[in-house]
Amino acid sequence: MPRYHLTTFGCQMNAHDSERMRGLLASLGYDESPDRDAADLIVFNTCTIRGSADDRFMGNLGEARRIKRERPDVVVAVGGCWAQSQKDDVFQDFPFVDIAFGPGEVNRLGELLARERIQAVGAFTFDGRFSGDLPSLRERAHQAWVQISVGCNCVCSYCIVPAVRGRESSRPWQAVVEEVQAQAADGVVEVTLLGQNVNSYGRDLPAGDRRSFAELLMAVAEVPGIERVRYTSPHPKDIREDVISVHRDVPEVCRHIHLPAQSGSSRVLKAMRRTYDRTRYLDLVGRIRDAIPDIALTTDLIVGFPGETAEDFADTLSLVREAGYDGAYTFVYSPRPGTEAGERMDDDVAPEVKSERIGELITVVQDTARERLSRHVGTVQDVLVEGPSRTDPDRLSGRTTHNVTVNFTGDAPAGHITPVLVERSTSTTLAGHRHGCRSPRGPPDRAPAGAGPLRAHRKREERDRARPRPGDGGRGDRGGPLPALPGTRDRGRRSPDDGSRGDSVSPGRGSLPR
Repeated sequence: MPRYHLTTFGCQMNAHDSERMRGLLASLGYDESPDRDAADLIVFNTCTIRGSADDRFMGNLGEARRIKRERPDVVVAVGGCWAQSQKDDVFQDFPFVDIAFGPGEVNRLGELLARERIQAVGAFTFDGRFSGDLPSLRERAHQAWVQISVGCNCVCSYCIVPAVRGRESSRPWQAVVEEVQAQAADGVVEVTLLGQNVNSYGRDLPAGDRRSFAELLMAVAEVPGIERVRYTSPHPKDIREDVISVHRDVPEVCRHIHLPAQSGSSRVLKAMRRTYDRTRYLDLVGRIRDAIPDIALTTDLIVGFPGETAEDFADTLSLVREAGYDGAYTFVYSPRPGTEAGERMDDDVAPEVKSERIGELITVVQDTARERLSRHVGTVQDVLVEGPSRTDPDRLSGRTTHNVTVNFTGDAPAGHITPVLVERSTSTTLAGHRHGCRSPRGPPDRAPAGAGPLRAHRKREERDRARPRPGDGGRGDRGGPLPALPGTRDRGRRSPDDGSRGDSVSPGRGSLPR
């Protein structure tokens, strides 16, 4: 039986596409090999959002060249955004590559492999088809990525995504809900909805089939068996009141929003073509926190954008403190070919200044996150168990509704939501023990007043009573009722004894570029 080795670079959308490639290859009779040297097919799913992604991929591609030299029958396939960006030169510059395909052609991988002669075979169209329609081999049985859109219509001056993933195209909402239903029947309890700009979802669909992103969130949350719903990545300009209300009122939708700012300087944001300024962004943060005081906000930040001054950078530092992020992905700007910034702006911030600024930014982000996460110490958090901790196999690891990793002692199967008494926090993680178990440092714990599971269930019951149901008069972003979604049903309020402690988890990859 032929064997393949697949290496994935980049964001959650690439992780999703790689799961689909695995499912497709399995359906074609391939087994996965943990060792690249033993594979008959070497596949790379690439990223090109930043120069560092290119560098990492080049190191791996060099190893594939060595293997191809030693075993000429090995097939080397390069997919994803880097392949799309290099479509005119990939076979000339890398003649040992047999197949190259863009992110819009994942579903043609089987067809490309089936050709009688596999040599310099390329596929780079944006045909609107979704890799989400392919079979999948998930990394975790209880978690699933769900593709709701592809491409992007934004024109951020630094971003290569529109060039390599094409114009935005929304997947029909019925197909999304049907996929989630199938995944729930297969044991999935948490789904993460994926798109380059998820909250502009549906605007390109025919009028009769159009649903807002808020309505889609509600429909997915209504699928029996789904305990947590996440999504990535949104654009701040498209987050509306109906989405905020869903976060507040629908218990399955996690209390975490990734809100990419990119900069705290209005001048830099204008140069980036982000379509909002600092004041508008902070107004959105304020509206979200007013509606959901305990919401976790994370972000993306770039330092060293062309023309960034010391004052601009100081604005970014103050934004972190004012917004109060629970975490941030921080990046040093690198020019991308084909982008406005890469082609028309001078990369004029010195490398040593970029290095100094990224170090200072990371320190401020860590300090802010450490303070934010400390609020959980002494509380009982519902944790979706992922499995053994990567740093301590004697502990389990999982995530809260706020998307915070928790390492804890006690027994609980992967895919189950269990209460954990939080005893310690850092800038990135929480630690504790399963509530109701004996603490390693003392007698069986007593939950702090008001922090136990009963209180959590009472809070959830209150949210259920206030929860807007399709057609019940819940207000949308224009102030009107949200229309009913055909094919969904009301599950009603959960019982405290049904094992449903619902919050959410997301595999730990970097955010989609937004």
